[in-house]
Amino acid sequence: MVDEGCFGGIKLEFALFICVPLVELYLLFRIGAKIGPAPTIGLVVITGFIGASLARQQGFKVWKKIQAELNAGQMPAGELIDGLLVLIGGIVLLTPGLLTDLCGFALMIPTVRNVLKTRPERRFLLRASQGSPSAQTQSQDDVIDV
Repeated sequence: MVDEGCFGGIKLEFALFICVPLVELYLLFRIGAKIGPAPTIGLVVITGFIGASLARQQGFKVWKKIQAELNAGQMPAGELIDGLLVLIGGIVLLTPGLLTDLCGFALMIPTVRNVLKTRPERRFLLRASQGSPSAQTQSQDDVIDV
């Protein structure tokens, strides 16, 4: 019996776990054949350092935006999703390989993140506006017990 969340009988996560490293190896071997092994290794190391620096820079920017939204008394839904995408991008950038670096660098670009976060942001705001059950059962009195 095939699970509904399967891709040809193999779970999508497992397929990605196998396919992405194979594609990465293929690309690294092809590039290594063109420019040599030492420059290829150097390229992977340099993209890792640049990626870590970009992730740190973008992470601090997102952190400041989250703090500004909270100080203004607003829910920082978009900024929280930005932070998650920057975190994912940073992790992917630290993974050796050029395809993953390309994806990680893309997540460091605010315009790309804006495109990716629209749907999760709407869902997040919808759930937040519905409120938690505990918040709905609290008394609406202006009395504060000390």
